[in-house]
Amino acid sequence: MSFALTPNSSIDIGLDGLDPAQFLALCMDVANALDWNVHYISESGFIAYTSKKKLARKQEVTIRIADDIANVRSESTGNEIYDRGKNQKNLQQFYDLLAEKRSTTPQEQLTQQFEALKPQIAPPERDILNKPPPTSQEKWRDFFSLFRPRPGFFITPILIDLNLAVFILMVLSGVSLFLPGTHSLIQWGGNIRYLTLDHQWWRLITCCFVHIGILHLLLNMYALLYIGILLEPQLGRARFASAYLLTGIMASLASLYWHPHTLSAGASGAIFGMYGVFLALLTTNLIDKTRRTALLASIGVFVGYNLVLGAKAGVDNAAHIGGLLSGIIIGYLYYPGLKRQGTGTLKYSGIAMAALAVLVTSMVAFKKIPNGIGQYQDKMRSFERYQQRALAIFEHNESDTPADKWLIAIRDTGIYNWNEAIRVLTEAHRLDLSEPLKRRTDILIQYCNVRIASYNYYAEKFTGTAAPGADSVDIYNSQLNDLVATLKRFK
Repeated sequence: MSFALTPNSSIDIGLDGLDPAQFLALCMDVANALDWNVHYISESGFIAYTSKKKLARKQEVTIRIADDIANVRSESTGNEIYDRGKNQKNLQQFYDLLAEKRSTTPQEQLTQQFEALKPQIAPPERDILNKPPPTSQEKWRDFFSLFRPRPGFFITPILIDLNLAVFILMVLSGVSLFLPGTHSLIQWGGNIRYLTLDHQWWRLITCCFVHIGILHLLLNMYALLYIGILLEPQLGRARFASAYLLTGIMASLASLYWHPHTLSAGASGAIFGMYGVFLALLTTNLIDKTRRTALLASIGVFVGYNLVLGAKAGVDNAAHIGGLLSGIIIGYLYYPGLKRQGTGTLKYSGIAMAALAVLVTSMVAFKKIPNGIGQYQDKMRSFERYQQRALAIFEHNESDTPADKWLIAIRDTGIYNWNEAIRVLTEAHRLDLSEPLKRRTDILIQYCNVRIASYNYYAEKFTGTAAPGADSVDIYNSQLNDLVATLKRFK
């Protein structure tokens, strides 16, 4: 693949009167002065590394000379994610020293230096720097290869394709491309406490494939692609897929615990989990020492930077931390099987232990995490049932109903069910609710009390014991209408 997934920087420098051979000799002089390790040299340029030490973090500098222009490119090695400006610094140092040496070194001397380099120069037929640039067709082919499963890179493109497919379907169904609404995200499987804990456990997984806009999706897919290239060859298909799903579930549970009323969506929790797995493995001897130091620093910077960035409002850092910590634990559970690759039992025992740990944690979380909104909705459903039973007595014409049965219906069915409704609402009021919901519940209790008063009035009027005066039916109806109008403002 020709796509660069590591930090890099490049500049073009004119030869300014020097022939390519003289300019190459000048560049070699600069590289030696900077103590770079020149790895390859041809008449078209050279490839060098910024340090000669084996375990040091280094950058690869490539110089290509063509058509009186030299392109100088510095790119991080060791699969760094963040270079802290080192590539740009390399180019600046090279440019400054090149300008200094160009002004003080005669062209004749540069010609002599080039002659001395000839034994090190690769023959033209083996000049890897003189290859033609990739065609547009080749670039597109390389790009689409990122989404095609193949040995060593199988699960990652499938996960990317699934995330992209879900988002495309969301947009085709009418969901906003840039900022989907909460209702849309819930419909597509977003994670929110009152629904997930109310027997909709599958949201712990589906939310890992639902994204809040195109930018959110692209950033997450880039991070998933990067860690997939690094980690999937180490883990294999089964471990990589299970780690993604299991850390995604743990990230979702962490979000439920910390955010009672906030909806969460996106693959970032699972992706942080994969970075956690990799961080765990980087602390072992599973990965070669020459890569371990650079990778550990690079991944650590990436994780730390994103956690700090996630501290701002609107970012679900709880999911990030939950995914990261669970990933670290899963990485250590996988390690024995990875160390002894030929042992299938150890491979699947690591996956089984990780799955069991997540299952137990999920069961405990579902019992321990309070679900005030979910319980409130249950109470509201009970209230609705009692209200329907209480109002049902008016479905029959009272003139066709014997007096004794009518009074029994008012008192034993109507008033009884309104009292039960008040009992349910009082229980709902004791839940951990927001102030608007508590206020709404208070109004519903007032509504039930007015209903009870009106039912008592009907009974008294029916038996002739009602106090003389204005017709109280209109008064009660007016009060009920006012309360209903007030309730509509809380929806």
